Amino acid sequence: MYMHIILNGEKREVPDGVTILELLEFLKIEHQRVAVERNGEIVKKDRFTMTVVNEGDRLELVSFMGGGSGAEGAIGN
Repeated sequence: MYMHIILNGEKREVPDGVTILELLEFLKIEHQRVAVERNGEIVKKDRFTMTVVNEGDRLELVSFMGGGSGAEGAIGN
């Protein structure tokens, strides 16, 4: 089954009941290089395996890139 979330401002369909870590794996995003905000609160990396994504959650993902020009790396746009 699938559920709908808002990911970086856009509606997305993702597997039902996934954790943050499972969602990142589903999206093929390296969890070591991303910051996650869920419903307005930052999720610490050590909570990625315990934090379950729910129907209607609003997630913001930002990846970190080394040695660049300072441009942000928003994911999912």
